[in-house]
Amino acid sequence: MVRKPVVVGYDLTESSRRAVWWAAREASSRRLPLLLALVLTWPLEEHVRVVVEGDEHVRIVVPGEGPPLQDVLRRELGALVEGCREIAPELEVRDEMKYGDPAEDLAELAEDAELLVLGGPRIEVELGALGSTSAELLTRRTGAPVVVVRGVREEPNSGAVVVGVDGSAHSREAIAFAYDFAARHGEELVAVHAWSDLPLDPFTWIEHWELPWGEVREEAMEVLASCLAGWSEHYPDVKVRRVVSPEKPADALLREAQDAALVVVGSHGRGPVRRALLGSVSHAVVNRAQCPAAVLRAV
Repeated sequence: MVRKPVVVGYDLTESSRRAVWWAAREASSRRLPLLLALVLTWPLEEHVRVVVEGDEHVRIVVPGEGPPLQDVLRRELGALVEGCREIAPELEVRDEMKYGDPAEDLAELAEDAELLVLGGPRIEVELGALGSTSAELLTRRTGAPVVVVRGVREEPNSGAVVVGVDGSAHSREAIAFAYDFAARHGEELVAVHAWSDLPLDPFTWIEHWELPWGEVREEAMEVLASCLAGWSEHYPDVKVRRVVSPEKPADALLREAQDAALVVVGSHGRGPVRRALLGSVSHAVVNRAQCPAAVLRAV
């Protein structure tokens, strides 16, 4: 049986370097190979000279900067590969350097991957700038789940695995992913169900409306219990804490994920208009979480 790899994108930034280390540990935990991918965007002509030596060989030379750029990058990738093997000596790891559009090439690699891991700080969805590679990949409907490694820690956080639950098909995928991660890493699972889309403080609105909060909370717990039914049989060692809240879903998830090892959300994948949905739960969590965030996209 062919084992799908964990693919991690590297772009020479510190955030992507941390993503490489996280991906190495995760691939080792899953007992899967790791593919370290660097996609080089064609530089501007005034800064470089491109020398074509044949159909399969392209050299990129930076005038006055010493050896060809791809030689420098090959050494950089080699050093990262060795670093991954130091983290997990048994890990099967290889590197690949491609030339083209990072989002397109990484999306293609993700089609045959178990997981796609990316660095975090370049995502600027809340500001409306959807041009970054990570933000572009998060809008895709196909391919592997995406983990965006947030924060500045070299070592992965130890803490709960937080998952958003809303009863939909994409949240079921998120629950499966979260249970598996929590079981492999020996962490508690925190299942969060929140529903408010009100623009103001929901607790204030509930007070004014005099809603029967006890009944609302009981119904929410029933939804949560229904979504989690059966999973404890598959993962009996995973301790589960259930949280229901009238807050906005993203706010509730981010509160619970402050000291988490991972936060997991589903993405509705709303077709052509999805890029305009800057307030979506998945995008908000990926932008604001202080821990790695996994996004399970609708297919």
